[in-house]
Amino acid sequence: MGKQGSPRSPRPEPQIDDDLSSGTKDYDPSNVGRRMPGGDNHLNSKMLLLHGLRNDSVKYTTCKGSFVGKKHLWLRKDVRSIIFVFALMGFLLLLDSFLVSIFDSMVLQNSSAIRKLPVLKEEDRDAYLMKEKAPIQMYDRLLKLAKGALAEKEFKPELSTLWKEPYRQVAAWKPCADRKVSTSLGKYKKGNGYIVVSANGGLNQQRVAICNAVAVASLLNATLVLPRFLYSNVWNDPSQFGDIYQEEHFMDVLKDEIKVVKELPSHLKSLDLEAIGSLITDADLVKEAKPIDYIRVVLPLLLRNRVVHLLGYGNRLGFDPLPSELQRLRCKCNFHALKFVPEIQHVGSLLVRRIRKYDAALSMLDKQLLGNFMHSSPSKEHDAARSPSKYLALHLRFEIDMVAYSLCEFGGGEIEKKELQTYREVHFPLLIERLKNSKPVSPRELRKLGRCPLTPEEAGLVLAGIGFKHGTYIYLAGSQIYGGNSRMNSFTSLYPNLVTKETLLTPSELAPFQNFSSKLAALDFIACATADVFAMTDSGSQLSSLVSGFRTYYGGGRAPTLRPNKKRLAAILSENSTIQWNSFEDRVKKMIEEGQRVHVRRFGRSIYRQPRCQQCMCKSH
Repeated sequence: MGKQGSPRSPRPEPQIDDDLSSGTKDYDPSNVGRRMPGGDNHLNSKMLLLHGLRNDSVKYTTCKGSFVGKKHLWLRKDVRSIIFVFALMGFLLLLDSFLVSIFDSMVLQNSSAIRKLPVLKEEDRDAYLMKEKAPIQMYDRLLKLAKGALAEKEFKPELSTLWKEPYRQVAAWKPCADRKVSTSLGKYKKGNGYIVVSANGGLNQQRVAICNAVAVASLLNATLVLPRFLYSNVWNDPSQFGDIYQEEHFMDVLKDEIKVVKELPSHLKSLDLEAIGSLITDADLVKEAKPIDYIRVVLPLLLRNRVVHLLGYGNRLGFDPLPSELQRLRCKCNFHALKFVPEIQHVGSLLVRRIRKYDAALSMLDKQLLGNFMHSSPSKEHDAARSPSKYLALHLRFEIDMVAYSLCEFGGGEIEKKELQTYREVHFPLLIERLKNSKPVSPRELRKLGRCPLTPEEAGLVLAGIGFKHGTYIYLAGSQIYGGNSRMNSFTSLYPNLVTKETLLTPSELAPFQNFSSKLAALDFIACATADVFAMTDSGSQLSSLVSGFRTYYGGGRAPTLRPNKKRLAAILSENSTIQWNSFEDRVKKMIEEGQRVHVRRFGRSIYRQPRCQQCMCKSH
């Protein structure tokens, strides 16, 4: 049979003359479907009728038999026509069904091919398949209120304060980690040996490891070999230091602080570092180790073997207590020595220019991150109608690994629970073992404590509560969102102008970066750091921490960062069924403003995230 709902020609109905059906007229094929002359035909009928009544019964019977015979002859002839019509219709129906089945199979093949276009890692396949689910909303009432509020504000002028730092004291802090200092302190003409570092993790974890290694090399008066990057099945990126950062620039900036070489001397290359006891792993150094730990554990091996290898190095140097010069050196490494290679700067500049649409006056962030690939704004004739678009960059940490590890629930019911539990069992076996031996904490309690990642829906509600308009241009950074469109629908219903590096760059521009997750992360880093406003959803993320630090260091008081307090936000959202929109707005704005207050770096806090301190920045009066 044909496909339901498919258009078909109407079935032909036989046209039967009213007079024929009454049986009062001889059948004449030439008269079927043709209008007969009315007056004469009517008179002849009457005369025939009167004549027939006057005849005897035999004659009448003969007449009747003649008529019946003719009628049977008509039926025999017409049956063939009817059979032919039905046969023709049957053939057409079969042909229709055949064509529809071919079309359906072609559509199915094409849709299958489209689904196969993204090349996904095995661990991402489940998340990709979940894109086809129905939209999931946790806060229906608040979402409706937000849509109404955005509609009302659409034709009102936007508050300029949304795009500015709320506190003037911010501009008083200036970058100065590259200031000249005495090189005699703690320096010797002859070094103690060489430090080889193999950094783990992705782009941002590796960046932290590099700058920690620079500080350790200075502490131990050692020569640093350009750090190597370990290959990880999670990141699937074989890139090395020179593929991401400019080697010569790195060595030149640090030349007055430590000695950096590209390779070990030939007489040390052949050594089996593990065999001679010079291999140092995480098991040998505690997390956020103090300088004394390095002096006790690493220095003796360095002095004995003239080389040590810090394998899988990352977050293995604490922030306090640490000598001021080492803190400054960390800042100098992070904010001055590590510059992306021209290939990344070039594509990053294309990305930023397309987000802004038109050239703008170059900020210090533009110059530091993009070098000579960004152009200054046009001349004074640059008209307001062609002014650059302001944009907000959002780092939405809602990937499946983070969602699963959090142990929270996100409104997806039993299907979601089973999916996340299966993912945990495959990817986080240690977490599963730990849960068996600990008291469980309910998902509701975890949310109250602020330990759950913000969903796209919650992020959209926060932006609406702050006051960003429906048409705000938003750059989305990050990996594949757990749940795909089923999760993003609520966000895009509030903010449809959403772009990513994949939508702004052409396939040929992205091709050299495909399958290199660190290079792709570098593009996100650039787009987020140079944005007019940067919004994070998880302050513990390395990308968010490093980006917010860059914006503090180079922003000049004109690079606001939004940091929602997840614990306070959870308390606000718990009143979803009763809270009025005005109250929601007030509380969200207050929460964000408190996160933007100007603080000097506190003891133990990351200097990469909070460089506002005397070791990194100078305060003008």
